[in-house]
Amino acid sequence: MKKVTGIGGIFFKCKDPKKMNEWYEKHLGFRTGDYGTTFEWFDENAPDIKGSTTWSLFPDSSKHFEPSSKEFMINYRVADLEALVDELKKEGVRILDEIESYAYGKFIHILDMEGNKIELWEPAD
Repeated sequence: MKKVTGIGGIFFKCKDPKKMNEWYEKHLGFRTGDYGTTFEWFDENAPDIKGSTTWSLFPDSSKHFEPSSKEFMINYRVADLEALVDELKKEGVRILDEIESYAYGKFIHILDMEGNKIELWEPAD
């Protein structure tokens, strides 16, 4: 079973997301908005399929990464979220919530063995 197919996003906390967005835009050329920036790319094995990776900042006070105490969270793209969650449950991985579906895909959160919160995403594409 193919599990992770790529990185869907990188999220981290900072003191001032607006100023950090401006810094990344000025110095590294990120086209930032309220939710950071999205990098688009094409799958080398299926060049007609476009993917994306999101880079986004959260304020220091954000509770979004809890129960992890870390200041970052990585979103991994997956091919079949339901099957993967079933497998992870059998392996004893801590699942934090239920699968949620949106127009752009399905999501769930887990913890790795050191307590880092991980977001798994099956894109709608």
